[in-house]
Amino acid sequence: MMIVMAGQMNDATAPDYLPRPDGQAIAYHHLPGLSPGVIFLGGFRSDMTGTKATALEECCRRFGRAFTRFDYLGHGQSTGDFADGTISRWTDDAISILDEATSGPQILVGSSMGGWIMLLAAMTRPERVAGLVGIAPAPDFTDWMWEDLAPEEQAAITRDGRLEQPSQYADEPYVFTEKLFRDGRRNRVLDRAVPFGGPVRILHGMADPDVPWRRSLELVDRLESDDVVVTFIKDGDHRLSRDEDLSRLISEVESLAQGLAE
Repeated sequence: MMIVMAGQMNDATAPDYLPRPDGQAIAYHHLPGLSPGVIFLGGFRSDMTGTKATALEECCRRFGRAFTRFDYLGHGQSTGDFADGTISRWTDDAISILDEATSGPQILVGSSMGGWIMLLAAMTRPERVAGLVGIAPAPDFTDWMWEDLAPEEQAAITRDGRLEQPSQYADEPYVFTEKLFRDGRRNRVLDRAVPFGGPVRILHGMADPDVPWRRSLELVDRLESDDVVVTFIKDGDHRLSRDEDLSRLISEVESLAQGLAE
């Protein structure tokens, strides 16, 4: 099981960098504009040049809305080693961007693993997060990924501290570390109520081979908000990056933003 996102494209401009206390730096692009702003949180081994991130940026540019996209530690143009990353660290990266690169209320758009991180960020900064949009959100994915590993793979992670697996999405193998799984257990959200009361929109493909669509129903059951709408796309895959998928995403985000601005 791989949790990754759409293909990549080159940015026309160089990113800004947000220094971190440990000497690393988060690469990001920020477009100033109307409130509420939108922040895109990518998936596992994804980066901010992906199709959904750039499509949302163009949408926000057209509407004059603030938009921010960024790369977690060890992803894309940010510094650091991917193998040093954990859910806690990547969530801290997202919160740092929220705190230092944006102002006012924000809509967090989380794709796959980004859907987990957006929940953790919203629980940490409820006064800043006005709404959530999940794209095949994968909270607690390290738990069910561990369960899907063969016994010999689990033993290799315990013994060596890491496991490399080939990916259908990239040339380089993906690295899964023991600390990623250990930290994931500390950041579970589906074992209790998720204390977020704002509007939530979820898009999930029913042909998703990586994050089964029923996972979104588990999340709905945990959310305290009553304003939750889930859209299932029967023939949609994990990435949801077709033209019709992007149009649906853009419509959901801008409709939510306009509603929150009223």
